[in-house]
Amino acid sequence: MKTFLARFARDESGATAIEYGLIAALIGVAIVSGASLLGKNLGLLFNNIAGNLD
Repeated sequence: MKTFLARFARDESGATAIEYGLIAALIGVAIVSGASLLGKNLGLLFNNIAGNLD
């Protein structure tokens, strides 16, 4: 059992995949939050333009 736990502690084969997954999730969160802010600002801009055209 000690050998198995020692081997398991040294094994890093899945660490890279987990790191890439975390990076992809972080990029996804940044894109969603950026798009949300951009969408709100564009909505305000177009409403302002439409109000000025009336």
